[in-house]
Amino acid sequence: MLKNLRKRLKDQKGLTLIELLAVIVILGIIAAIAVPSIGGLINKTKKDAQVAEAVQIVNAAKLYITTNPATQNLTHDNLKSYLEKVDDTSYIVTVGKDSEGKFTYTLKNHNGGNIAAKSDEDTSITEDDLLKFSGN
Repeated sequence: MLKNLRKRLKDQKGLTLIELLAVIVILGIIAAIAVPSIGGLINKTKKDAQVAEAVQIVNAAKLYITTNPATQNLTHDNLKSYLEKVDDTSYIVTVGKDSEGKFTYTLKNHNGGNIAAKSDEDTSITEDDLLKFSGN
């Protein structure tokens, strides 16, 4: 009878409690490392989307100026027919001309411009700075 019991214990396959705890601890460590990384990725992606939206707004201003060639302040009401969907509609695009007569575009009061702006106090950003920030 003792032989049968030893044979049964020897042939038993499965995880012991210690092995199971070790697996749970390892999974916990992996989760502790992965969750903050994924959270950071999600935040970066949201910021990149806002900057891309800001670039889209400046491009819409360029299209608007081709049919209405005047320097002015443009709002969402002026540009909405050139934009598919914009989350932040409180922006202003100031269109000016440089010394060579080329149009310049400055975006103000937009989340994407605020992210790419050089300081927290000045929330306006030029087209060139916005493109440098977005990597285009």
